[in-house]
Amino acid sequence: MMKVCIITGASSGIGRAAAENMLKLGYRVYGISRHGGDIDGVAGLCADVTDEQEIVKAVNTVMAEGGRIDVLINNAGFGISGAAEFTETEEAERQFNVNFFGAVRMCRAVLPIMRKQGFGRIVNIGSVAGDIAIPFQSFYSAAKAALCSYTLALINEVREFNITAVCIEPGDIRTGFTAARHKNTCGDDIYNGRISRSVEKMEKDEQTGMSPEAAGKYIAKIASKQSSKPVLIIGAQYKAVGLLKKLLPLSLTNRIVGAIYAK
Repeated sequence: MMKVCIITGASSGIGRAAAENMLKLGYRVYGISRHGGDIDGVAGLCADVTDEQEIVKAVNTVMAEGGRIDVLINNAGFGISGAAEFTETEEAERQFNVNFFGAVRMCRAVLPIMRKQGFGRIVNIGSVAGDIAIPFQSFYSAAKAALCSYTLALINEVREFNITAVCIEPGDIRTGFTAARHKNTCGDDIYNGRISRSVEKMEKDEQTGMSPEAAGKYIAKIASKQSSKPVLIIGAQYKAVGLLKKLLPLSLTNRIVGAIYAK
């Protein structure tokens, strides 16, 4: 039987690029998004990762047609920005509901299937921001940090079932993610314009960052392997940042990040 891959958030950006590359690797690919999909060769399924019933329905469709699930790539997500003080609890909860609990719901839906078949690979798309918290993007950073911790715990829980997992952490990628960010500038006058300057700096970095095609190719490569390091960073410069975090005192690392994104 043809190997089967499910990708959430496959309608655009690195999710779309990953789906196209999984096709090239010979997988039968199902892209899950709120609006379906229009990628040639990819079966688009409409489902919201915040809706448990829609997820179950989509996974059941995959099993009815494909008969197996080899790979799940949890890529669906969005970003919010703003001062922690002025971010409404409901908005922070929505950030976690999509970026963290969306992946949790997908894993819960496919894990019984993977256990029964005796194999499977789960790829959670985190962010370098999960390792190095970005000021004025505190809840996005926190949600990605939670996803990384969840992945590390999951690896040990499902190891005996021949299921593996990895958290892949991209840095700045040139995608529509930037334009779609929900920006809250409330309190910018109180913070002396630092909210706007921080987000402007972040968006400039994103739009000069890695192409989604390169990121998608890397994600597909790791997804098609049965094993890898538990956490992988995309991009040489961000790997260097990760190394510096390990070598430098946390207080110094955090101060450097503040000097870049909170001045």
